[in-house]
Amino acid sequence: MAKLSALPLAQLQQRKSAKWREFPADVLPLPVAEMDFEIAKPIRDVLSQMIGGSDTGYLGPIPELGINFAKFAKARWGWEIDPDQVFTATDVGVGMVEMARTVVKPGDLIMINSPVYHNMNNWITELACKPFDAPLIKDGLHYTIDLDAIEKGYKSGVKAHFLCSPHNPVGTVFTKAELAILAELAKKYGVTVFSDEIHAPLTYNAAEFTPFLAVSETAREVGICVTAASKSWNLAGLKCATIITAHPKQYERAKAMPMAVHYRASLFGAVASATAYECVDWLDSAIETMDSNRKFIAKLLTEKLPSVGYRIPDCSYLAWLDLTSLNLGANPSEILLEKGRLALNSGITFGPESGQFVRLNFATSEEIIAEAISRIVSLA
Repeated sequence: MAKLSALPLAQLQQRKSAKWREFPADVLPLPVAEMDFEIAKPIRDVLSQMIGGSDTGYLGPIPELGINFAKFAKARWGWEIDPDQVFTATDVGVGMVEMARTVVKPGDLIMINSPVYHNMNNWITELACKPFDAPLIKDGLHYTIDLDAIEKGYKSGVKAHFLCSPHNPVGTVFTKAELAILAELAKKYGVTVFSDEIHAPLTYNAAEFTPFLAVSETAREVGICVTAASKSWNLAGLKCATIITAHPKQYERAKAMPMAVHYRASLFGAVASATAYECVDWLDSAIETMDSNRKFIAKLLTEKLPSVGYRIPDCSYLAWLDLTSLNLGANPSEILLEKGRLALNSGITFGPESGQFVRLNFATSEEIIAEAISRIVSLA
């Protein structure tokens, strides 16, 4: 499988997306989870055909999205999906919030597991609910879920659990056994598990990932999956995600969402996403490129910054770096931006114990990765 080549920096700097517009031109931006590759040709082609035909209207029925995702999930993970239980939303955040509205009311407790994707807290605020943090267990730089802490939270009145699986930013793929226990706890205490699986297609060993709704009959009863093609095929700006149910109770909840949840998604996004799930060769090439990149980071750090903590992630293209040894102050990302002209995500936004961490996006070229590491070295 041929690796993908990242676009040249000068060309990337002409992009209009958030990653390339949020900082001055002399800043190397590696925080936003966007790829620096060309998207798959079949996706470019179908979008070009739509523009050429002025096919720019509202999103209507899109059965091919559920059908193609079901085929992909079956081939990739052995997960059997009913395409009729695949619903469309604008993005994963909207999908999580709108489905959660069918379960929680203002003031309810929603569990997260820090350090975790920072927007989960924003979703909880949008729902007028309260977060309940059951932090991940940390062994060196390997993190996993703390089932004892989760049970304590469930027992104390948590109504919903926003689960990030695979986990962003720490790069852990939870085991089927862990998820099965979690499902049983959720059933015991009446908790609904909302599994954000947006990074799942980017698991380096596909066999390691188990979709929550494929874990057990109990998981199907208590769980709802929200995912998208946006991370794995670089389609975030096209605005389309999917909500998947696998139990009559959750199916009825999904059908109870406002009709607008579907229609607020983008026609371009839905068609592009349906096409993406057929672009497996492109995905495998992207994974091969990023597999090389995640190891390249380890090599550079060993050679140039051996005191920086880094565990090669099991999924996606986000490096979780512990900069404690560099003594860059309370928020290293601020110093890196101000003095190193390098933009990374601040660890503190993912959880209160992660102030010395930064998150670096390595879905790019080795040249850009090497430049990023060199800018950190200059401040060490």
